[in-house]
Amino acid sequence: MKFPPASDIRRMRKAMDVTQTELSRKSGISQSTIAKIERGRISASYDTVVKLFETLDDMAKGGRRDVTAADVASKDIVTVQSTDKVRVASELMRTAGYSQLPVLTGDTPVGSISERGIFDMIRGGKTMDDLKDASVSCIMDESFPLVAENTPMSSVTAIMSDSPAVLVARKGKLVGMITKADILKLI
Repeated sequence: MKFPPASDIRRMRKAMDVTQTELSRKSGISQSTIAKIERGRISASYDTVVKLFETLDDMAKGGRRDVTAADVASKDIVTVQSTDKVRVASELMRTAGYSQLPVLTGDTPVGSISERGIFDMIRGGKTMDDLKDASVSCIMDESFPLVAENTPMSSVTAIMSDSPAVLVARKGKLVGMITKADILKLI
């Protein structure tokens, strides 16, 4: 295999959306050495350059890095509190353009509310007047599943076969939400 000049390592790595840390982990060459090679601060040995290009080639053949929940999640999460009135949740869904919202108590997810759930209650005999002043906690459904931000999207889509949305967390704190509409954006 003929290798491009060592100066092309950064260009190739960036084109593949691979971090220096990922390249380091797969090649066994330290991240700091890779950084110095890319900046032209050191002249790497032939063996090091060969190893980096072979690793990049193997990574290219294996496809791009796995897409994670953090890559797909909407970062601006619109939520309601369990103590809010249903009319507040309904107004939020209408103005924000969402059909479902996570329900929190403080910062903790405790349930979900959706247009479908509200319509099902109306079909079940509740009146608009009954619902508008009811507390969200009285009519909410189960909470959306919670996944870590580094969860592969293949796992998230499997979870979403049973749930309309998934919440994404970093160290226990909500950082995003994935809906089926977010999944469709990947196509």
